[in-house]
Amino acid sequence: MARVDLHHISKRYPGVTALDDVTLTIDPGEFFTLLGPSGCGKTTLLRTIAGFNSHDTGEVLFDDVRVDTLPAHRRNIGMVYQDYAIFPHKSVADNVAFGLEMRGIARPERAERVAHALDIVQLGALGARMPHELSGGQQQRVALARAMVISPQILLMDEPLSNLDAKLRLELRDDIRDLQRRLGITTIYVTHDQEEALVISDRICVMQSGRVHQVASPREIYARPATLFVGTFVGAMNVLPDLAPAADGTIAIGTTPARLAPLAGRARATLGIRPEDIEIASVPMGDAFNVVATVDKVTYAGSEAFYRLRADDGLRLHAHVYRPDPDALHAVGARVVTALPFNRLHAFDAASGERIAL
Repeated sequence: MARVDLHHISKRYPGVTALDDVTLTIDPGEFFTLLGPSGCGKTTLLRTIAGFNSHDTGEVLFDDVRVDTLPAHRRNIGMVYQDYAIFPHKSVADNVAFGLEMRGIARPERAERVAHALDIVQLGALGARMPHELSGGQQQRVALARAMVISPQILLMDEPLSNLDAKLRLELRDDIRDLQRRLGITTIYVTHDQEEALVISDRICVMQSGRVHQVASPREIYARPATLFVGTFVGAMNVLPDLAPAADGTIAIGTTPARLAPLAGRARATLGIRPEDIEIASVPMGDAFNVVATVDKVTYAGSEAFYRLRADDGLRLHAHVYRPDPDALHAVGARVVTALPFNRLHAFDAASGERIAL
């Protein structure tokens, strides 16, 4: 268990800034996730921590000890890869033992530690099997056991579930989180899957184009996104066309003008709202922007329903209703009042994309 500090890490390739002055602290025992779209820099940052990539500026420290001057094999990290990276010609037990063998651990201790690691990942009876005899989920468990058996300070995981089918992803995701909590090991996890990040993480770092947009708990990331990018990348969000508030912050959406004081003095602002925060009614609601719309599509899924709505001015909205009354669903073509409650709106500066607290 170790604290990881990254101070002003930058990495540039010709025409591309892979990492742009990244500064982060990952606490001891924390499950910390790097989240973002492909090409955002998350894997580059993970490999920089591991020592597989060089960086142009900055420092990497484990427990206040600078390690970016050390080669990867001297950083005491465990690494789990997307493609398992286990040796096809070695048995399960020999794969797990590899790191211990390279460290000169005596055979009796190796056997004991391998057996313990395989028990932890629920493969205790499969040590003699060859990799081709295992399922994809079992192979990833072998990779996890191999990373943990060396007792690393830090566990690094690079999209370890992306090659598994949906059912296995859910199962192994929960197992990884339970295992990390039990062992208390500092874990840095890379994914582009927003739901996975929300479920598995203590904190999330959302990245785009090599830059950190927000570092916060899953709840904070979802409920109070720091930028428009975070709001639209993590979960669904209806984004309204940019608005030009009046001098006192008054704006009009649908049939309702309202004064939102934090928008006063801003040239342009962007509002967003989560689909589950939209109310569909037959009459206007108070403390909300009310938009008359036509139901373009309704999808009923038992415990929830999804609506696609089209306002008279062309605005498109998506609404998500939990536990809908199946006998009261709005039909395609129905005219409804779509209410956007003021206290559920997210506001962003149109130029910078940064959050405006309403």
